[in-house]
Amino acid sequence: MTTNQRSPRRTQTTQLHIDPEVIDLGVGQPQLSLLPLNLLRQASAERFAAGEPDFLQYGAEQGDGFFRFALARFLSDGYDFDVDPDSLLITNGASSGLDLICTLYSQPGDLVFIEEPSYFLALRTLANHGLQPVPIPMDQDGISLDALENALQTRRPAFLYLIPAFQNPCGVSLSEPRGSRLAELSRQYNLTIVADEVYQLLNYQHSSPQPLAKYAQQAKILSLGSFSKILAPGLRLGWIQTSPTMALELSKAGLLSSGGGMNPFTSAIVRGLLENGGLQANLAHLKQIFSQRVTDMDTALQTHLPGANYQLPQGGYFFWVRLPDSLDTLAHLPTAELHKVAYRPGPYFSASNGQRDYVRLSFAYYPTEKLVEGVARLGRSLHISKT
Repeated sequence: MTTNQRSPRRTQTTQLHIDPEVIDLGVGQPQLSLLPLNLLRQASAERFAAGEPDFLQYGAEQGDGFFRFALARFLSDGYDFDVDPDSLLITNGASSGLDLICTLYSQPGDLVFIEEPSYFLALRTLANHGLQPVPIPMDQDGISLDALENALQTRRPAFLYLIPAFQNPCGVSLSEPRGSRLAELSRQYNLTIVADEVYQLLNYQHSSPQPLAKYAQQAKILSLGSFSKILAPGLRLGWIQTSPTMALELSKAGLLSSGGGMNPFTSAIVRGLLENGGLQANLAHLKQIFSQRVTDMDTALQTHLPGANYQLPQGGYFFWVRLPDSLDTLAHLPTAELHKVAYRPGPYFSASNGQRDYVRLSFAYYPTEKLVEGVARLGRSLHISKT
């Protein structure tokens, strides 16, 4: 290799590397053109122009106080209840929040209750900590609380992990009566609940259900939030919302004592967008774009996959589609890829190797014309499999 040549690995800057001829409908990331480069450029310039270098120092363990105050105001408006800045701990995104919770609240070999299906990369995080997932079934109103309570009568998990709003992958939301009852179960069984609420503010058809974070003062609830879905994943910025007591407990982790609070640099920049309305405007723009894509992808599915079964997403990023003829979506994936289309097969999201006739399709990464073509390719691949 000459000095002017670069290997792909050395020049890699983003997580994804998709063959440009392939439409990967499984990608759960925002489209590059939706990332607000100019908005963040302006916010960065304003922060540097202030001439205050504090945000380049080790940060306060719980997160910058001014940032938490601005975030609390933003969440109070979005959630329609008052959020206490002292109930927030800043993280490097929701994933680092989950990892920190696993470190502090579990030991290898512990059980963790999860929804069936569940977010496949969260399952990987649990596995990295040596935790044993126990699937709890879901229906159209979210996790089955009868099944959960039956499981709690005989087993004690380190915590319950669930995605209450616009669940990844299946898109359903926990009904408000179930949310209230779930908080009661948390108190009754001393159950720690980890609520991954990163899609909470991305509602398209109706208002979002109340987040489980609403009950954090009454029960052991740790709500994960993130700017990855509503601003930009590369910021690596998120939060845990809980009671002030539990937030203070989290802030005493060795990781934070040694390295300081997570991401003070980015927090300082995003703070400006919270204060000047830039984030609110970006969120409104995303909701407009994604709402139209839901409509367009629904039309494409009806046209090219008329035998498929799914629920129209009310928010979030995904369609959870049951393909016809009990097709094994994991086994079919190579055939689909020959037709230059990809997806995430159902078994990825199952702790019991189930969900085999389901696929997760995302509308976040591609514009409408690519989404429609991708669904058409998927339909053609299914037709080939039948003949």
